[in-house]
Amino acid sequence: MNVPTWMWIATIGGLVGIIALDLVLVDSRPHVFGPREATRWVIFYIALALVFAAFIFWYFGATYAGQFLAGYITEYSLSVDNLFVFMVILSAFAVPAEHRHRVLLVGIVIALILRGILIIIGAEAIARFAGTFFLFGALLLYTAVKVWRSHGEEPDPEGNALIRWLEKRVPTTREYHGTRLTVRLDGKRHVTPMLLVMLAIGTTDLLFAVDSIPAVFGLTKEAYLVFTANAFALMGLRQLFF
Repeated sequence: MNVPTWMWIATIGGLVGIIALDLVLVDSRPHVFGPREATRWVIFYIALALVFAAFIFWYFGATYAGQFLAGYITEYSLSVDNLFVFMVILSAFAVPAEHRHRVLLVGIVIALILRGILIIIGAEAIARFAGTFFLFGALLLYTAVKVWRSHGEEPDPEGNALIRWLEKRVPTTREYHGTRLTVRLDGKRHVTPMLLVMLAIGTTDLLFAVDSIPAVFGLTKEAYLVFTANAFALMGLRQLFF
């Protein structure tokens, strides 16, 4: 599968545009999503993924379109587990209900960037080392055992290494100041919980990606399809939270 540079640029540009539009709509009228509105958004993003699959079918053929759909369905189904963890994180940081979707959207953008880096590393490893898939398989088995052993345990948002590191080295406040990420208090710039919870969601998602991305690489070796499957799955994830 030879993906031209312009297609990568157009894809990333399109994703940025969709996310920016989503963010503008969320910021223009902060509110709590109801089931009906959430359902409309879920249908919209699923339809968007199907349109993209049709484009892959037209440009690259049925085989790659099937690989994209298989990767998208796998990633979407695995990403649903993230919602429970996101709910725990939002509750632990006591995020105001009207700002939760903004937090989720920005957190998911961070997650997508980190996943993109992981996908690039995975694709390079597959291209260079023949035993990479055996390593992915071992990683999936290790993750399965770890999940089985931790069954019933709730994740601890306070255990996030990045958040602990920031709180030790950067002045922070436990009070929210609207959607501001930093605020000046007593002459010093403080980080608000809004920034901390966004980072917590984005970095925590990476723990899930460590096992879900190898699963998608098991369906297709094409980095472009793995990335877009992850992107569409993550973009449609936020609307499931209502």
